[in-house]
Formats: sequence, C-alpha cells, structure tokens
Amino acid sequence: MPVSRFTIFLLILCFSVFTFAQSKSKPSDKFRQLEEDLPTPNEQRTASGAPGAKYWQQRADYVIDVELDDVNQRIIGKETVTYKNLSPDALNYLWLQVDQNIFAKDSDTAATQTAPTLEGSTLSQLEQLVARTYEGKINITNVRDARGNPLKNTIVKTMMRVDLPQPLAPNATFVFSLDWNYQINNGELFRGRTSYEYFPRDKNYIYTIAQWFPRMAAYNDVSGWQHKQFLGSGEFTLEFGDYLVRLTAPNDHVVSATGVLQNPKEVLKPEWIRRLKQAETAREPLKIVTNEEAKLNESSKPTGKKTWIYKADNVRDFAFASSRKFVWDAQGHNVGGNKVMAMSLYPNEASPLWDKFSTHAIVHTLNVYSRYSFDYPYPTAISVSNRFVGGMEYPMICFNGPRPNADGTYSEQTKYSLIGVVIHEVGHNYFPMIVNSDERQWTWMDEGLNTFVQFLAQAEWEKDYPSRRGEPKNITDYMISENQVPIMTNSESVLQFGNNAYGKPATALNILRETVLGRELFDFAFKEYSRRWKFKRPMPADFFRTMEDASGTDLDWFWRGWFYTTDHTDISIENVRLFQASTQNPDTEKEILRRGENAQPKTLSQQRNEPLPKRNEQYPSLRDYYDDLDKFKVTDQERQEYQKFLSGLTEQEKAILSGGYYFYVVDLKNVGGLVMPLIFKVEYADGASEEIRIPAEIWRYNNSEVSKLIVTRKEAKAIVLDPNLETADADLLNNFFPRRAIPTRFQIFKSGRQ
Repeated sequence: MPVSRFTIFLLILCFSVFTFAQSKSKPSDKFRQLEEDLPTPNEQRTASGAPGAKYWQQRADYVIDVELDDVNQRIIGKETVTYKNLSPDALNYLWLQVDQNIFAKDSDTAATQTAPTLEGSTLSQLEQLVARTYEGKINITNVRDARGNPLKNTIVKTMMRVDLPQPLAPNATFVFSLDWNYQINNGELFRGRTSYEYFPRDKNYIYTIAQWFPRMAAYNDVSGWQHKQFLGSGEFTLEFGDYLVRLTAPNDHVVSATGVLQNPKEVLKPEWIRRLKQAETAREPLKIVTNEEAKLNESSKPTGKKTWIYKADNVRDFAFASSRKFVWDAQGHNVGGNKVMAMSLYPNEASPLWDKFSTHAIVHTLNVYSRYSFDYPYPTAISVSNRFVGGMEYPMICFNGPRPNADGTYSEQTKYSLIGVVIHEVGHNYFPMIVNSDERQWTWMDEGLNTFVQFLAQAEWEKDYPSRRGEPKNITDYMISENQVPIMTNSESVLQFGNNAYGKPATALNILRETVLGRELFDFAFKEYSRRWKFKRPMPADFFRTMEDASGTDLDWFWRGWFYTTDHTDISIENVRLFQASTQNPDTEKEILRRGENAQPKTLSQQRNEPLPKRNEQYPSLRDYYDDLDKFKVTDQERQEYQKFLSGLTEQEKAILSGGYYFYVVDLKNVGGLVMPLIFKVEYADGASEEIRIPAEIWRYNNSEVSKLIVTRKEAKAIVLDPNLETADADLLNNFFPRRAIPTRFQIFKSGRQ
C-alpha cells in the first residue's frame, strides 16, 4: 500500500469518508421505506405487525367417515362440515378446495405442464403420456344441507363453490355434508403429496393419504376467498377446526393419522397397547409393531375391516397412512410440560435407517423448534415412510421418502437426507400448520422460515452437519444465476423453486440473525412473531413489521434487497490508500521524502540513459548552485518554525501527532447491487489481526460506491472483506487487498499417446 503524507492544519480526525455522488441520471435508494409497498395497517393488522383488536378468522369443524378400498385403491368418504362465519361480512356462498382434481386428465396442471425429460422414462410412464388411463379427479356425488336438502354447487377445477340458501350472517353457522370418492394415484406414475406405493414382492401397498377430502378454503381480511387454483407448487391455506374422523381399512392394516386414536382397544393388539404405554417413558424409541411382526403381517390376508377413530383439535388439516407392512416405533417426550408421542411407521425395506434415525429426529425437532418459537402444542408427531412422497407435511403427521439400499446399507447422503427431511417436515407443524401462513400465495413464508429453523436444528444434531441450505456461501451460485424472480413472487410463478422459496429466504434470515441484528435481537423478534401469529394467519407485512418492531431496527433496506429484488452481494475493494499525518518535524519529514524519492523505480528510459555522456559533466562551468543543492537538507529556520508549532499544541494533540497512526482509506464498489454490512479483517504486519464491522447504512448516500476510513496504530499488510463468508458475497477474488489468488484444483488426465 503506497504511503501518502498529509499535513495537519486543524487536528480534527474524520473516521468516516462518504461519497456523495448519486447521479440524477441513475437514481437509486436502496433504503427507501417499504410503507408505500406494504398494506396500510388497520384494525385487523397493526403497524407493529401484531394482530389488531378486530382481527378475525373463520372456523371449520369436520366429522368424516372414510373407507380405504385396498382391493381397488379407492377412497370412499362422506363428511359433515360445520362452518362458522366469524368475519364481519355476510357470505352468499362458500368455497372449498378439491385438490385431488389436480390429477384429473383435463386439469390445468396437466394442460400447462411443459415437456418432460424423456431420457430414462419407463414404459409405464410413456404409456401414460401416450394414452393415459388414470382418471384421478374426485367424484362428488351429494352435497346437502343439515336437513338433507340438496345444495347447488359448481366445480371450478380444483375449487368448488357451494351456493347458500340465504346469506350466512356474521357469527352465524352453516352445516352441510358431502359424499365423494376417487381413485388413489400410483406414486410411481403420478407423483404428488399423496399416493400409494406398491410392493410387487409381497403384493402390498403403503397408502399415505393427504389433500383427500373437500376442505374449506380460507376467507380472510386480506384477499377475501383464497380460491386461486392449485397447480402443484402453491400448496394450500386453510381454516382451523376440530376433526373427528372414522377410518375404515382392512383389519390387518395399521392406521396412523393426525390426532389421537380414540378406540385403541378395538383396533390394537394387547401387546401393542402395552408397548405404547411403555414407550411413553422410554429413553429410546421402542418398537410397538416389531420388524418380525410386520413381516408376518405382509403375508396375511384380511378377514374383515376395522374402523380407527381419530380426534384432532384445532388443526388446519388432516392426513393419514395405512398399510399392513408397517413397523411402528414410538417414544414419549416432554415439550414444555406437554407430553408428546413421537412415532415413526415404515416398512422393513426402510430398516435399519428409519429405526435408527426417524423418531430421534422428531424428538430433536420438537426440542429445537420449540426453543426458537413456542412449545409444541399437539399430542403426537409422526413420520411415515413412502418412497414416492419425498417429504410432505400435515398437522401431527408427515410423509418422507429416503430409504436404504435393498441390502440395508445406506450412503452418507441418504442418512442426512432422511434426518434432514424428517426435521423439515416435522418442523412444518410450526410453520405453517400453526403459524398459518398462506402457502397458495407465498411459499417462502412456510418453506423459507421452516428451512431456516431446520438449519438451526441441524447445527445442533452433530458437529459440522452438512446443511444444504442456510449457509451464505451455499447460495452464491443461485444469486448470480439467470432466470430468477424475487422471493416476493406468487408460489405458482416461482423459478428455481428450491433455491428461491427455501434456500434464499433461509439464508437471508441466517444473515439477518448472525450479521445484521445479532442472535439476541433476532431470536427475540422471531419468537415474538411466532407467538403473535400462533394459530393465526400472518401475511408478509406482518412478518416484516414484527421483526422490525421487536428488534428495534429499521430493516426495510434488507427486506427490499433480499425479498423484492434479484440483486446479489458482490462488494469489491477497489483500492486502499494509506495516509499518515505529517509530524511537521522537518528532520523527520524530509528524511521520509528522501527515502520515498530514492525508493521510486527508475523507468526503462532512465536506466538506458544513465551511461550516456552528460554535457554539464563535460563542461563544469555549466554547473551552478542548483546542481549541488540538497532539497532534503533541513534549515535552521525550518527547525525554529517547528518548535513554534509545537509550543501551540496541547499534550493530547502532541500525543496524536506522535502516535504513529495509519489512516487507510478503503474504496469500495457495489458490483452486485445488494447493499450489505461491511465486515473487514485488517491483517497487520506483526501477524495480529482485527475485525471491524460497519452497518449497511454506510451505503445510504451512494448505493454504488463508498469509501471508508480505517484508523490503526499498526501497519496493515492486507485488508479482507467478509472474512467469515457471512454476506453471500458472490466474488471472493475482489474481497482482498492486495489481491490474492484463490486456488482451484483441476483434474489431470493421462494422454492417449502410447
């Protein structure tokens, strides 16, 4: 770093250098407040991000009778819905979600699907492309009111409108019922959040059944009816209610579901009931249905049917699983004084991977998520194995895919895939099953927040857990990629879905926690958001405002950059200029000038001209006073002026003058467009180092270029930007001054010559 001396006339030290250079032709304000973009606060949603005094939400209670037809892979059901209108509006009709219609031949999902990758397709898959035989739509055969009178209804693809005999007034209740049936999708051919998995060896099935009954669509204060069509990505938003579900299946099946089993003595073997009791206090997961018992069940034939009765209170959905192949393990766990049964159900094909990790991962998730949000309020948490449902969540139950190899061995990747997906899907109980965000509109509000807490939970599973999402360094390739949309994009229009809806928001929250707010402020604010919106329906503005309100920090620049744009982080150290204050001592300063001049390299022309004859050397008479003048020689007058200068200084000023301070002006350029805090590591010549952290507001006057003054008592040999890889900076090469080479390994191949 070249040294520049500067003369001090007034001993005023400036510790920050800002560049006021915003161009009228290139206006930019990364710190513009979001108020003009966010909804206006009202009595339902306050400016602080909390629910208002007049916040309301609807309620829907269900009584459902369903039979699983294991011979034909069908669902036959009937339900009674008790819908309470807690809004201030009179409703002329009700809307329901019929998500099963996504599997209809003429669904918008099928019609708008782009061309698949045909390489590696099976004959069965090609057959479905050429002549699809499966008709997966739901057949609604009867819709009637509480008196049995038919109700006019209209199916609109994945939505259904029920017209009411008269408007449903505020605080009034309407009871109606539906009969319906449909063919369950084969998960191998028609992937989805629900399916059956077929096992040719023993001719058995695992059914993981979800989004399987007509469910009340949400009616809320922001969008009215949320009846946007289900195309596959935007999952759902629903109303809370109580469920009583009677599930009829072959009598050799084990059935697990949302809620608590009401009739264990009628459907469970005595030894299973005894083991369940023992599992309540077990230190490790205990087998309820053993591997050996499951193998016997696989070869059995049903002799009749059994009805399993489940009750679930204050949930927004209901799902279940059924099979004669299930191994079942369980462990009781205390979460904030609430006793929870953590349970896993899986076939022998999933052993020993599932036996070892699944239920442990459930318990771990409840511990960590409860600490960062609120105590888990439900009585069960269940993980079920289905190879064709990679991972999907419902209240108290989730379906997960990773399995070991046929010989029981498994790769490290498979191990962490299972642990990670169980943490993720069980974690969804918190977001969005309890903090009830609108997934049909904003995937990031459940997937992004959940992936962030998953990252925290994985960090507590083992040292150096290989998390895919959350670390800033892992998102940089996506941040600079093409074909991006902002996080604040509707769920069905998101590009690069996993990175956009999961990875980027999770990384943003990690940066907010570690770098912008710090853990203490962030954790307080995040827990406040979770507490405020527990069993309520937050919108993005409620999250943004609560995080600012509870942390006491203006974060509009952060939300705008990370959630509303596709800018990326790339801040470059363009130059570092070193200044040192002149001591005004002529003996010191002129010697410094002499050394500086002598240190200047000679140009090529100067080097080649050196031996050439010089005329003033051939004719000494040409030499005069100036040829022999030493311009660095100190005069007595200069020394006297220096002493006079010293006599006018205070002791503190003398100490500053003689302190040997180094003034480094670091010139920075915002290449990527995303304003972020500056984290410098100053490496000193003596081997020591120092970290300096500057808030993002340094960019508020000029979003493109800024200079920062760093004052040190020691000589610096290098300055590094973002030394801990905490800001997702996409180009590390320009983070060093002087520049450093970052080694990259390349493969060497033997040449083909003999």
